[in-house]
Order: sequence, then C-alpha cells, then structure tokens
Amino acid sequence: MKSYKLNNQNLSLFKDQVAIPTYDRSQVKAGIVHVGIGGFHRAHQALYTDQLLHEPNANEWGICGVALLEFDQKIYNTLQEQDGLYTLVVKELNGTFTKKIIGSMVETLFAPENPSKVIKKMASVHVKIITLTITEGGYNYNEATGEFDFNNPQILHDLENPLAPKTIFGYLTQALKTRKEQGLAGVTIQSCDNIQGNGHMTEKMLLSYVQQAAPELVSWIENNVSFPNSMVDRITPATAPKDITDLQETSAIEDAWPVVCEPFKQWVIEDDFVAGRPAWENVGAQFAKDVVPYEKMKLSLLNAGHSVLGILGALVGYNTIDEAVHNKNIATFLKNYMDVEVTPTLGTLEGVDLEVYKQSLIERFGNINIKDQIDRICSESSAKIPIFILPTVQAQLQGKKLVKHAAFVLAAWAVYSIGTNEQGSALAIKDALKTTLQATAIESQKNPKAFLEIETVFGNLKENDLFVDVFVKAYENITANGVEKCVIEINNTL
Repeated sequence: MKSYKLNNQNLSLFKDQVAIPTYDRSQVKAGIVHVGIGGFHRAHQALYTDQLLHEPNANEWGICGVALLEFDQKIYNTLQEQDGLYTLVVKELNGTFTKKIIGSMVETLFAPENPSKVIKKMASVHVKIITLTITEGGYNYNEATGEFDFNNPQILHDLENPLAPKTIFGYLTQALKTRKEQGLAGVTIQSCDNIQGNGHMTEKMLLSYVQQAAPELVSWIENNVSFPNSMVDRITPATAPKDITDLQETSAIEDAWPVVCEPFKQWVIEDDFVAGRPAWENVGAQFAKDVVPYEKMKLSLLNAGHSVLGILGALVGYNTIDEAVHNKNIATFLKNYMDVEVTPTLGTLEGVDLEVYKQSLIERFGNINIKDQIDRICSESSAKIPIFILPTVQAQLQGKKLVKHAAFVLAAWAVYSIGTNEQGSALAIKDALKTTLQATAIESQKNPKAFLEIETVFGNLKENDLFVDVFVKAYENITANGVEKCVIEINNTL
C-alpha cells in the first residue's frame, strides 16, 4: 500500500481509510490558545474541539497550540510540517483500533523561538480562552509552604526579562497586561492538568507572580479573568515507534507523531467563562457547578492508582502498567488501598457508584493494547505524589486511620529513587528533583526517615510519628523481602 505524508494537501486521500475533518479548516479561527501540545491534550481537549467544529457556527473555536519549552521543539516541528494535523488511534478493549484525523489545531507556535508572537496571540481580540496542560510541576507550587516558589531560576529570569519569558506565568502576565493596556476584554484561563482545584491553583499561582511582576495588574485580573476548575480523564501512553509504522502499513498515513489512547474519556468543567465558550457539552463534556469533588475522586483513585502500579511495578521489573495490574497480588493491594484508605476520604459523590468506578479503573489499567510505559507513569513523581497520594495520607492521619498502603508506596518510591529495580537493572528516573531524590534515597539506606526530609515534596510529614513508624517499617520490609512478598503479607492482614 502506497503511503502519503499527513498534511492539508493529502488529507482527502485518507477519507476511505479513516475519519477525517469534513469542515473547512481554512475558515476556522483560533479562539483558544492551548499551552502544552503533548499527547494528552491531543487525545482529549483537541478531540472534543474537533468534534464540535463539525457542527454549524462553531468555526470561531479553533486551537492555536503553543509549545512552551525548548524540549517541545520536536512536536512543534512535526505539527508544523503536518499543518497541525495528526491521527488519534483509540485502542479498544477488544483489540480493535479506531482511527481519526484531528484538525482542530489550526495554528502552532514555538515559544522559545518567538516569545513576542506568543504573547501577541494570547492578547488577540479573537482569543477568548487560554487552556493549559503544563503538567503538575508546571504550577511552581511549593508543597512545604503552599505558596509560589520564587526561588525557581526560571521565575527569576522572567521577573528580570518580562518580554522574553520562559514560564507560563511570564507569558500570561505580559498577555494580560497587553489586554489591559489596549482596553480589550478579559479572557478565561482554564487548567486541564491533574491538580485538585486546578482553576483555583492557576489563579493563586498567577496572582502571586503578578503581585511581584506587575502589581498594578492584579485588580484587572480579578475583575476580568476567570479560572474554571475542570476534571480531565483519558489514559494516553507515549507514542511508540510501532504505532507509527502500524498506522502507515494499515492506513497509508505517514504521521510522524500520532496519538494513542484508551476508549474512555471524561471532561467535567465549571461553567465560568468570561468571554464565551464552545458548546463542548454537545460533544460529551459535562458542565457542573462544582467540579472539585469529582476531581478529588479521580486524582485519588485513577492518578494515585497509576503511581501505585508504576512504582511497585518498576521495582518488580515490569515495563508497562497492564503487566503490573495483571499481577494479582499487586492488583489486590491496589484495590485494598482504594477501598480502605482512599474511599473514606471522598465523602458523597452525587451520581457516582464508587464501587463500579473503582472496578472500571482496574479494567482500564489492564487494557493490554495500551502498553502504558511505567517509566512515563513514574516520571516527575515528586510533583505527582503531593497531589495524588499525600492528600489521602493527611486525611487519614487527621482521623487517626490506616495509612499502611500509602506509606508502603512512599517507602517503595524511596527504594525506587536509588535507581535500580529488584533485579539490579537501572531505572530510568525522569524527575526535576532527580539529584535530590537519588542523594536522599542513598542516605535512606542507612536511615529510612531521611527520605521524608524532602520538604518540597512531603511538607511536615516527617513530624508525624505514626506515619514515620509505618513508613520506616515498610521500607525495611521492602529492602529485606522485596515488593511482592510484602504486598502478599499486607493483603493477608486485611
């Protein structure tokens, strides 16, 4: 089968192989600027928007995708060459693949190449919404203090070089300042990252920065910018070389960076948009008055569950999440963690059957076609654990309830951070705090409590004697007996 490069010119060639955009992309205006054009955005918000653009009178809601970091140059170059087009491959539970070319990203910008162009775009009169997938670590939040981290070298750079920023806060500040100076309307800034109260977090962190960088802008932001919370959900593993070759061989599409994902998707959004919004509810999104309870459920169960499987699976020697959850002992440990330690912290969730939801997570984790790499799930754990697992720990400790499972996972993370699994093979640790984690993990071999001294991650948890005792015992047990023997023992004590 002859294959063709994916771009506007060749788009119609694929219509017999896969679903393609049937709207006129040349007539779509970018009413949304999205920062962070990785796999999750392209499997989630960009898909919802693509579906909406097929409806009448929706062509003001195209996306301008912004690659924020130097690291993002490859994805930027790929999307530029493909006119913003890419293929979404949904790996169904029954083993079939559903393929669709997404056309909602009608413009792409590379921030390091031209910061002023990005600022100008964010300040454009046509842009009504700025959405973010900048990862949990991108919000510059210090777990120990609960405040914005002004010691970050990139933040210091932005304060000194406001017209050539490197962080999202520098870009947003200059764009909002331009809007104010030009007498333009406000804008909605919508986080789509895995943080409880992600809108509240975005607002708090941005206003903290603006207070230092441009204090005269604070009141304008408070009156003209909204920050709706949202809950997002779709498992989106990293694209593998095989995904690219399979697509070319089966569908004749030469796509340098397709996106693969599971069939499940969910998007719950607070309806707080100051300058209008797309009718995403027409294509499956849900608008709600209060998203936070649902977000807490998802972060504490799905995202934390991923971290549990990733950390334990990595030490045992697994490469993918489905391998870890198909180990019955690890799966039982995860289910018990969700039942015994997480569920009591969630309260009442209207319209949600938690037992059904938890069972669905085990099934989703076990999708053998997804092959979500464990090193992806474990990457940036220093930013994830304070959001996914520590709120459960704090809530349980406050009620003097069990933390055995969570403490075990955190102890396993301390062992993981040394950098080798139980077979002695090297682990690919990808974390902004890698140096600190490894140094502290090595020190923890003599004194396990030392790992809890990383305040930016654990806050004051080291001061809780109950937790420290359980953590130290778990650490000693893991290093003496290995993960699987330990989880069997824990499972048998319930």
